[in-house]
Amino acid sequence: MARNDRNNRAVKAARRPEVRLPELVAWAEGELTPDGDYDGLEFRDADFAGQDGGGARFMDCALTGCALDETQLQKARVLDSVLTGIRGVGTDLAEASLRDVELVDARLGGVQLHGAVLERVVVRGGKIDYLNLRTARLKDVVFEDCVLVEPDFGGARLERVEFVDCVLKGADLTAATLVDVDLRRAAELDISRGAGRLSGAVISHAQLLDLAPVLAAEMGVRVAGDD
Repeated sequence: MARNDRNNRAVKAARRPEVRLPELVAWAEGELTPDGDYDGLEFRDADFAGQDGGGARFMDCALTGCALDETQLQKARVLDSVLTGIRGVGTDLAEASLRDVELVDARLGGVQLHGAVLERVVVRGGKIDYLNLRTARLKDVVFEDCVLVEPDFGGARLERVEFVDCVLKGADLTAATLVDVDLRRAAELDISRGAGRLSGAVISHAQLLDLAPVLAAEMGVRVAGDD
């Protein structure tokens, strides 16, 4: 029993964001601008498709039901904010910084977050297809009750990251570094590449059995029936 208790404590829990938004001012109709400064604003049902907000800063903001198709937000900073029901394909957040952020019920596809920094972020509900997190840094991030289809963590660093009731399909962990990553509560765990990078993660016994063929293939182990 003591040994099991030590194993359960071996992985450090992620620190979740504690976002407390001030009284917000409704966003006046208009377009995003590069390097714009948005503080204490509420964006509701705004259509930012194709707009350029590269390098912009969003502080103490709420984005609800906004469209972000092909929106350019490279190197943007999203701080102490809540994004609810956002949707879009091809949103570009490359090298962006997200700190103390809640992303709730998002419907996104082909999101570019390569080289981004995520710290104290919760992704809750919704579905994200083809999430590109290559070479990104994730620290204190929780994916909860969401569906991630073919997320790419290639070369990324994940520290204190949890997957809770989350469906993970076709994940790519090639050259990723995992530290205190908890996968035990994932509703589905499917790793297409990089299963050998799971050192630094904790998985359940059932997940180990499911992943055995992938791990064997990656290690070059040939499994055959008894003659």
